[in-house]
Amino acid sequence: MDVKDHLEFFDANIPCLAACPVHTNAGLYVAAIADGDDESAYLAARLPNPFASVCARVCAAPCEDACRRGTLDEPIAIRALKRFVTEQYGVEAGDSSLASTIAQPPETERSESIGIIGGGPCGLSAAHDLRKHGYKVTIYEATDRLGGMMVMGIPEYRLPRDLISKEIDSIISMGVEVRLETKLGADVTLDELDERHDALLLSIGASLGRGLDLEGYESDGVLRAIEYLININSGYTIDVGDKVVVIGGGDVAMDAARTALRTDAYEAQATEDMTERSAMTAALDAARTAVRSGARQVTVVSLESETEMPADHFEIEEAMREDIRFIHRRGPKRIVSEGGTVVGLETVGVQSVFDDTGRFAPVFDSGDVSTLDADTVILAVGQAVDVASVESDGLAITTRKTIEVGPNSLATTMPMVWAGGDAAHGPRSLIDAIADGRKAATEIHEAFGGVAAEQPKGQMVKLQQFHRFEDRYDVIARIDVPTISSDRRMGLTMVETGFTPEQARCEAQRCLRCFANILLDADKGVLCGLCVDVCPVDVISILPSEEVNPGRLNATALVLDEKSCIRCALCIERCPT
Repeated sequence: MDVKDHLEFFDANIPCLAACPVHTNAGLYVAAIADGDDESAYLAARLPNPFASVCARVCAAPCEDACRRGTLDEPIAIRALKRFVTEQYGVEAGDSSLASTIAQPPETERSESIGIIGGGPCGLSAAHDLRKHGYKVTIYEATDRLGGMMVMGIPEYRLPRDLISKEIDSIISMGVEVRLETKLGADVTLDELDERHDALLLSIGASLGRGLDLEGYESDGVLRAIEYLININSGYTIDVGDKVVVIGGGDVAMDAARTALRTDAYEAQATEDMTERSAMTAALDAARTAVRSGARQVTVVSLESETEMPADHFEIEEAMREDIRFIHRRGPKRIVSEGGTVVGLETVGVQSVFDDTGRFAPVFDSGDVSTLDADTVILAVGQAVDVASVESDGLAITTRKTIEVGPNSLATTMPMVWAGGDAAHGPRSLIDAIADGRKAATEIHEAFGGVAAEQPKGQMVKLQQFHRFEDRYDVIARIDVPTISSDRRMGLTMVETGFTPEQARCEAQRCLRCFANILLDADKGVLCGLCVDVCPVDVISILPSEEVNPGRLNATALVLDEKSCIRCALCIERCPT
């Protein structure tokens, strides 16, 4: 049997890698941290992801949702461990950065020109990969800065602006041309860009907030969450009053609620340049003083119960630590106003949110109505793509108001035009946008006859490379990600402070190392049963073949439960063949 033919199967059996949209082998860098090899850990995190440092702070971390350790107790704190190594070797590390050695201009230039419309994570990730292939790349950005929703939508207390700038600068330094304040549909048309470039990528994002068909929706004091965050992050002053009610249960609602508490910290520096904000975040005393004139009470109203809310659990916990109030299982009935200005939100009870099939189908209790006082009501109920800006005879738009792409491709209905990120799929996470940018770059490269780099697969390792678990590996508790105390969170200072080396090593040692798969070679096995005897978690069995394959009788099967295997390698040591 040629083991190499089965490496793709082994990779698919690594839950964290399979769950990551950019196919980062998180287990590999977590294990490297446990072994004290932080440089290798950084390379494992950075090579598949041009925004490793950003993702180390704000990634949705689907790898943690999939982490096999979570079936034992709690998943590994993968995102926080990534931050531990990016702080040492990423763009934020200054002179010791390894990132600059990765984001290098190409050795050979190509003649083809690629236009990217939208300078957010999708467009920038595509630019990174296309420049590596040698293409001439121009990014057209509608606003006065690159970064998209990383800059405009994510609050600074979660993602420092100087960090975003450094990660973006490392990509632009590869030779990417940038044209800011060039809005598609206003300053330039899609057809004009199609004439100017050999290929295009549409990555315009979903920057429009959705509203609700509610009485009082047009009242002063009603804001749409994503537009509220964009304006706050752009330095504009917004008076939200003392009492703010946020409608919604997703991460945008969490950001809107937590930002409302920090409004005056933004106002105190609204006239400062964006690049100066990081210095301002260090002034905790100034931030805490500023918040005293901000919102006194912030309430999140959601249809879902706490367990049903689609927001990240960590974000909910952090919001609760900041005294943000949650009212579950209530929906908005009408916005109460006096003289055209918001004074409250009338809510109705929710009996259920999902039907028997799991479909979103809320059922309301019309007899359960109550009113919350409010100076501002923020709607965090979804985002939309500005498809009007991409109008062209050859470009199809879906009924969801996104740009139509192929079922397994990001190619649009216009020749040599691709679309990715929110523009193609609707609002998704940051890591999904990065993955789309990389996928689009690969498809564009292949369209010009290029050969895509082969996805790295698993590799065979020698026995002595296997990690020996500590005797009490299964009872080491997850280490909570360190954060600043709640009474110091009213400014723009980062809430998470990151692991110490000791904390990082201890947390990383909890990893079950799923990337180290055990191979049962049927051609060599003698069914002696020694591996069954030595297995400490009883995941190897010798069974009659009909229990595994009913069509095969009078034989014996050696079975390994990959999901429960802890990769201790005792079976390999005991095996006589």
